[in-house]
Amino acid sequence: MRLGVLDIGSNSAQLQIVDASPGAPPLPALAVKEPTRLAELIEDDGSLSEEGVHRAVEAIDGTLAAARRHSVEQLFLFATSAIRDAANRDEILDRIQQRTGVRPQYLTGEDEARLTYVAAHRWYGWSAGRILLFDIGGGSLEIALGRDAEPDLTLSLPLGAGRLTRQFLRDDPPSRRQVKDVQRHVRDMLREVADRLRWEGAPARAVGTSKTFKQLARLAGAPAQRKGPFVRRTLRREALDKWIPELADMRAAERARLRGVSASRAKQILAGAIVAKAMMSALDIKEVDICPWALREGIMLHHLASLQVHEEMLPLQTINAVTPSPDAALLRPVPDRLNA
Repeated sequence: MRLGVLDIGSNSAQLQIVDASPGAPPLPALAVKEPTRLAELIEDDGSLSEEGVHRAVEAIDGTLAAARRHSVEQLFLFATSAIRDAANRDEILDRIQQRTGVRPQYLTGEDEARLTYVAAHRWYGWSAGRILLFDIGGGSLEIALGRDAEPDLTLSLPLGAGRLTRQFLRDDPPSRRQVKDVQRHVRDMLREVADRLRWEGAPARAVGTSKTFKQLARLAGAPAQRKGPFVRRTLRREALDKWIPELADMRAAERARLRGVSASRAKQILAGAIVAKAMMSALDIKEVDICPWALREGIMLHHLASLQVHEEMLPLQTINAVTPSPDAALLRPVPDRLNA
């Protein structure tokens, strides 16, 4: 089937279309991105401005048209923190529904963390061991920890790169005081979370997802996107030590000319780097692997798993090996139906 996920994020509305079937990986067919930059349009009272609402509606209308043109059979439409946490959230959703005929759903931060973890766990497989996952969005930081198909722990904190830029890094370039203030704020918010994660012990693999991590890794020398998804990409903490002071001294227009940094994220890439560095430092993580799959793939995989038909390909018969029955000695072996 042809599936689509339309994610209304803080920076853009992104439509990912895949060809998929239960038990197989979703194969990319088309990606459409409409810029929104909603993180820049949050008012002091926490509401999304009229211009922001207009941008969201227009972007969704355009991407929905692309989904129809490309024969998407099932489409998942959801909003992340920029709309979910807006004071006028219901008004925004009403306006989208009036214009497009559909009403986006929104996931909690913990749901986002769980679904992103599902994607990362599927990408790396069971041999990855215990995964500690970080996802730096525009409005929030999602964290998940686990070894199995579902995470043991999920957390969401208001430490998105766009949110922190709007709150602390108002000047271009920011002042030294502004940079120190945001660093202190991030460390303070992470302190209790870090204590909880340290109690769980060191993970076998630390993973970063989201555009912020991908751009930071590329800035630090990771292979370009054109090399494909199977090339290993990492981000080392020592690279952030080098780049944070350099980014802090640049204007957004200068950052946009750096390797891997897009113009739409140039203003907030510094805040993203500060969050990544603080999290890695607090947990003594020297390197994170960059996972090409994230929330959108997690939603698709979750849906495909729900469609999986569990058929007994082999008529296996079990016996109770824990509680012996009175005639346990008479238990017969499982019949070999294959040779019947």
